[in-house]
Amino acid sequence: MSQKKIITIFGATGAQGGGLARAILNDKNSEFAVRAVTRDPNSDKAKALAALGAEVVQADLGHPQSVYRAMEGAYGAYCVTFFWAHYSPEQEDAEARLMAAAAKAAGLKHVIWSTLEDTRELVPLHDDRMPTINEKYKIPHFDAKGEADKYFIEAGVPTTFLLASFYWENLIYFGAGPKRGSDGKLAITFPMGDKRMSGIGAEDIGKCAYGIFKRGSSLVGKHIGVAGEEPTCTQMAASLSKALGEEVRYNDVSPDVYRSFGFPGAIELGNMFQFYRDFEEQCIAVRNVAFSKELNPELQNFDQWLAANASKIPLD
Repeated sequence: MSQKKIITIFGATGAQGGGLARAILNDKNSEFAVRAVTRDPNSDKAKALAALGAEVVQADLGHPQSVYRAMEGAYGAYCVTFFWAHYSPEQEDAEARLMAAAAKAAGLKHVIWSTLEDTRELVPLHDDRMPTINEKYKIPHFDAKGEADKYFIEAGVPTTFLLASFYWENLIYFGAGPKRGSDGKLAITFPMGDKRMSGIGAEDIGKCAYGIFKRGSSLVGKHIGVAGEEPTCTQMAASLSKALGEEVRYNDVSPDVYRSFGFPGAIELGNMFQFYRDFEEQCIAVRNVAFSKELNPELQNFDQWLAANASKIPLD
């Protein structure tokens, strides 16, 4: 039996990396093997991947030598950062630079870099339609990733640039789900007006990434945006109402009001939703549902995702 090609997966116990790891490990005929990178090999999620057949290795993006070791001998890598652990675009930049350098040193044949738009190309820092953050960014967790594309390009690493969409899991884990108002009615609150917003289940991002690795060099150098569906918030509320068996309304607010809510990241997320709203056509053009379905035939739309996950949404 021929040797399987190793994919080093950063964030293997997280949403995107975990989805990719499971997609490969659950395909018994896969040409790939999984090297799951985690800071804690003894965590329950790491042990679950090991039980599926992953090689679990300890590495930390704060320790460069561990990152270089994690890529040695691999065919490819899935490179992802997690802004919300530290809220630091500078740290994301440093982590991306490190992964690109390590991928170059290891001579990898195919890397997927999980990136996003550099929104400053459409909303320059001097544009006062949305506030500038830390004097450098409009949406730090977008802009830092988009700016870091250059590290992979300049290093000459064969890279596919993968752009995700709004995680529907944010309705479960990130406080974006329906809230009960003083009248007892449930509502979701976004500053999106009547515009569509590309969304996707987190597990499907990993499955789409697997599809990219299977296609190989034909997608090197390309920016591939993935999405499961592009509903308006009114349509999302209707789907939630059906799935939860209780009316859910859409509370449309202005981006300024959303930014004023005061939770950690409120200004940044207000800017993000305003970007999705004001540049609806550009954002949707980048994220192709039909091509996502080609990469991942099991791709779920919002109703299908709700059928599996609505019971997990906390109702305040």
